[in-house]
Amino acid sequence: MLTFKSVTQQDGSKLRSYYKDCTYGLCEYSVGTKLMWRTVLHPEWAESDGCLIVKNHIDGRYVFDYPVAGPEGDEESALQTIESYCIENGFPLVISVVPESKAPVLLSRYPYSKVSNIRTWRDYIYNAEDLQNFVGRKYGGQRNHIKKFQRSYPNAIFRPLTESDLPAVEVFWKSFEIEFGKTDYRAERELAFAKKMLRLIKKPWFLAGGIFDGERLVALSLAERCGSTLIIHIEKALYSYEGVYPTLVQGFAQHFGSGIKCINREDDAADRGLRISKLQYEPVKLAPKYFFEPQNELLCHVKEIPLLETKRLSLSAITEEDIPAYNELVLDTERNRWWGYDDVSGLGKPVENSSFYDVAKKDFRHCSAVNFAVRLDGRMIGEAVLYRFNYRGDAELGCRISKEYSGSGYGAEAFSAVADWALYRVHLNRVVAKCYKENEASYKMLSSCMKKCGEDETFFYFEKYV
Repeated sequence: MLTFKSVTQQDGSKLRSYYKDCTYGLCEYSVGTKLMWRTVLHPEWAESDGCLIVKNHIDGRYVFDYPVAGPEGDEESALQTIESYCIENGFPLVISVVPESKAPVLLSRYPYSKVSNIRTWRDYIYNAEDLQNFVGRKYGGQRNHIKKFQRSYPNAIFRPLTESDLPAVEVFWKSFEIEFGKTDYRAERELAFAKKMLRLIKKPWFLAGGIFDGERLVALSLAERCGSTLIIHIEKALYSYEGVYPTLVQGFAQHFGSGIKCINREDDAADRGLRISKLQYEPVKLAPKYFFEPQNELLCHVKEIPLLETKRLSLSAITEEDIPAYNELVLDTERNRWWGYDDVSGLGKPVENSSFYDVAKKDFRHCSAVNFAVRLDGRMIGEAVLYRFNYRGDAELGCRISKEYSGSGYGAEAFSAVADWALYRVHLNRVVAKCYKENEASYKMLSSCMKKCGEDETFFYFEKYV
């Protein structure tokens, strides 16, 4: 089970151990973005399978970054861990800001998935050499601006910023606020975040530099190297110094760009002015960030619980008339010791007459399970439950029969009917099941209609394919 911890400055070194060699090239896979936007993204992190797993809480729901593998990391296992975590905690699986290189992995992994690629999320990616040299006709405007700046301020220089420059940074912010013309909430919030981030220039994860006109700091930038990409988190300059922005961009790229292939100047946050500015620097691409919402087969194929019929039985949705029989089945503690789930504790509140019926209805409404009443001559004698949809075409099936009807093969008959329905009507790839090793009756029943595929200290495991 994953144990998450909120991202703090103290976690920077641990996160950097993954991000420093990360090849995704997106700004979200960096310490700077996690710290700068933590009050918006609410990022939490955990380690599993040699990978960094980040869970964010945005607009009332949890979304995961694509796992970042360390030297011995196993992405496949990390994805399985994320899927299991979502199933166990009962919230939808969402994987966000998926880099272009990993989108095919998820497209083939999830048979059904809603995928989006929002324009305003895309990062602006530039060839490092282009920003270092501004060669060619397309950069004529930038070169002219830089020449004008150099003529107007011949003593201005670019140099790295260190902790000793923090007083100059504070003076810069006062001047910047006077010239800052944006009054909307998002711009003001970003500026507040930028101020806090610049106080962290002493951290080894960040690269900071600025342009000084004499003793006065007139432009600054903060970045982070992730793999062969330089991710620019902050770029600010005094607008009154005409030509200072392209001068800053070039100076920063030249000073910190050794061994860098690409420079990521992040997204435009749907700001028209930023979009125009970033496009003028001729990005080689706007890097997509895919948003995956895997769907399970219930959502796609099952609008209502169907009627299934076998030689002796019928299976259908549990109704209010079934509540007495259903409660008797669920509250039979002696037989349910083999069920593997404590229905009473799972409620989390005192048992009422309709408690278990309400849970079954809610689970189907949320597309997390299908509870069939197993009926003999119309009377409910058991339950078959298809649940734990793993988004990859698998689901687990369980079946229990009332004590007075056991030993007649009704369990195997009901189980086979639901398994066939799941494989051929719900279009699952595989149905799985398990039984306690001490439960000989369940072992015989599962062996009669499924293939044994493994065991551990507690369970025998079975599967059935199309």
